[in-house]
Amino acid sequence: MASFIIRRLIASIFVLFAATFLMYILTTFAGDPLEELRQGNAPNKAELIEARTKLLNLDVPPPLRYFLWLGALFRGDFGVSVQNQPVNILLGNAITSTLTLVTTATVVAIILGLTVGIISALRQYSGFDYSVTLISFLFFSLPIFWVAVLLKQYGAIQLNNWLAEPTIAIPVIIVVSLIAGVLWMSLLGGKAKKRFIVFGIAAVATAAVLIYLSATQWFADPSIGIVVYSASAIGIAFGITAISTGLRNRRALYASLVVAVLGIALYFPMINYILNGMTLWFFLLLMVLAIVVSGLIGFFMGGADRGPVVRTTAIVGFLTAALIALDKYMSYWAVYANSSRVRGRPIATVGASTPGLGGNFWVQGIDLYTHLLLPTIAIILISFAGYTRYSRASLLEVMNQDYIRTARAKGLTQRTVVVRHAFRNALIPITTIIAFDVGAIVGGAVVTETVFGWTGMGRLFVDGINHVDPNPVMAFFVVTGTLAVLFNLIADLVYAALDPRIKVG
Repeated sequence: MASFIIRRLIASIFVLFAATFLMYILTTFAGDPLEELRQGNAPNKAELIEARTKLLNLDVPPPLRYFLWLGALFRGDFGVSVQNQPVNILLGNAITSTLTLVTTATVVAIILGLTVGIISALRQYSGFDYSVTLISFLFFSLPIFWVAVLLKQYGAIQLNNWLAEPTIAIPVIIVVSLIAGVLWMSLLGGKAKKRFIVFGIAAVATAAVLIYLSATQWFADPSIGIVVYSASAIGIAFGITAISTGLRNRRALYASLVVAVLGIALYFPMINYILNGMTLWFFLLLMVLAIVVSGLIGFFMGGADRGPVVRTTAIVGFLTAALIALDKYMSYWAVYANSSRVRGRPIATVGASTPGLGGNFWVQGIDLYTHLLLPTIAIILISFAGYTRYSRASLLEVMNQDYIRTARAKGLTQRTVVVRHAFRNALIPITTIIAFDVGAIVGGAVVTETVFGWTGMGRLFVDGINHVDPNPVMAFFVVTGTLAVLFNLIADLVYAALDPRIKVG
């Protein structure tokens, strides 16, 4: 294993050297960084040209200039831009902005795409499968700039108008209820009688919830409350246990329920006392503590087979803690929406934050989420389609293998066959896709950043190309190239973890 990693790293270093040299030469020959100064009318034009020439070493031939840049890179210095700004600072700001925008969207797209793709494969040729296929191809074919503009119009402008008086119209309630009924009917499947019963229950339940939300003006001042939280915590315990170990594993079920009851017991102390005066590091510490304590509960209640129980309780603990945090965020929604800077229009269309907003940790968090909402949805809609199709095709291929039929012949449950046998091997080709997407993640969504006014890695690269500015371009290329190489190495190691037949030595 160690020799394999060393060989790959050495080969990757030579690849990066060759790629950066080629990229540097192409960038320097793409134009003249002195052109705007030569065309200007400044009285000290000659001095400005001479200063920029010395600043960027333009009097040195490009092949030799590359080695000057490389020597500075070994010292951790990416140089300066044509505007005499340190590229290290520009790169730090761009990486932070891009990671904030794209990472969340990509993680959600992967989780949602894998989940929907697996369900679609298990319901092959059903109404749900055909609907997912249609929606996936529709999203995949939509241009991102058009989706972004539509989201700004209907997801921000029109939604902000509606939030001024958040009453749900009766026709909307009827349509949404029918769609929910059809969705659950297709998802659960079964005979015609069962499907109609599921349709009726889902439609009526959805209509009741929407009527309640409309009558109470819930969207103007949202909250979860102890009753809904308790029901959700218990539901999370049952749902995660059913997926992770199966409800027949009583130790896992009881341990998960203990974690859920502990979350219910801590609801009021957390909401009213502990979460006041919050900081980012204390918030992260509490989340880690919730996972650790939940894992310890699973460890002590897991018996001989502790591993799956610990995994289950840790997930339940994280989700129940996140639900409390969500309720605390909701309690500050009205404060944020009615602030003097927001003025009742909380869904932002441009930028990463509201200038001069102020407020505590929770208000700042809501501000970040409202600015992330639209660009995140835009990226999810496009990425979701690819992950859905790949995961569906991969699982269908695995489900037709001989060892899956053997597992079923041994009497294993459908959950065990899918989760423990099929899903693990179906992840192998998807791992490759995710590894290749990492470079694009940090590279940034150029169009999305432009439409929504984010200055990230993509904008840094485009601005460098437009101004024939090699240092920002090379900073972008070094970061994305290094991460692409690193995550492809990680993908090879994940292959071995997913399939013991694969050797990396």
